[in-house]
Amino acid sequence: MIKENIDEIDLKILRILIEDAKISYGDIGEKVFLSPGAVHTRVKKMESTGIITGSSISVDTKKLGWDIAAFLGIYLEKSEQYDDVADQLKMIPEIVSINYTTGNYSIFVKLMCRDTAHLRNVLHDKIQKVQGIQRTETFISLEESLSRTAPII
Repeated sequence: MIKENIDEIDLKILRILIEDAKISYGDIGEKVFLSPGAVHTRVKKMESTGIITGSSISVDTKKLGWDIAAFLGIYLEKSEQYDDVADQLKMIPEIVSINYTTGNYSIFVKLMCRDTAHLRNVLHDKIQKVQGIQRTETFISLEESLSRTAPII
């Protein structure tokens, strides 16, 4: 069920932008049979309602020397500390996502590091010093086979 007031053309525009955020409004218009101005108006409407929250590029971090992707399961001293701990974790630039979860861990994060020495330093010098964290478990990713956004069906 779609919560916002959008139609099938808006959904087509979203699918196109998810595939290529740099595509021109003219090229989108050709695919959805609208003028570039009409596409622009629809995109601005979706931005103003918060459906589109920005645009981004994909970077191959390995080519920049960031070879380690790791996941960290975090146990909190008390579950009510989540907001404070999450705010502290947001200050660590190597952390790329933070998730409040059910199950064994209170928080599950993904972090990127240059190598295992960098990972060790981030864990020891930054994450373990966050107030409210009881303990952590680290999982190093050997390969990411898929990374995509949810489908717009």
